[in-house]
Amino acid sequence: MNGRRIAVALVAAALLVSCRTSAPSAEVNNLLKMSQADLDKLFSDSPPGPIPAGEAKGTAIVGPGTSTSDEIAAFVNAFAWQGKIFDPVSGTLVNHIGPVGTEAILAKVYVGNSLIDGKPCIVLDYSKTSLVARWIRDEIREVAPRTYLGLVYVRGRKLLHFTLAFRQGG
Repeated sequence: MNGRRIAVALVAAALLVSCRTSAPSAEVNNLLKMSQADLDKLFSDSPPGPIPAGEAKGTAIVGPGTSTSDEIAAFVNAFAWQGKIFDPVSGTLVNHIGPVGTEAILAKVYVGNSLIDGKPCIVLDYSKTSLVARWIRDEIREVAPRTYLGLVYVRGRKLLHFTLAFRQGG
């Protein structure tokens, strides 16, 4: 019976993922194909860029450079995290989470030094704004126009990369 439930859940997940309304951009697809070392180098070589404004589509990069990275990203996007909305006036952001994109989990946004290389980056700091995510710190840098590569840290340890893609012109 457990195997049957798992099979039904996997089929439902596959159907939901296949119904995504928008595929990742070419820039994001290229990032999904890069290795962990290449992503780290790109992050280190990139400038922070401006603190973004508005809504960004997020893509988690799990298993970078593997044949399943894009499928895992689609699954995470469908069920867990769709992106972030930045408000530069208040210096904050809110995440789009869950299957329906509920706005939740506030973070402070500011320029600071990266934990990975000590160079300037844009810090997304949950330590004073969220009980559920207070041990998480994200860092982003602009790797292409309106496309940011990010790192997620949990309790100071790097966990994974992600991307934020903003619409052109706003």
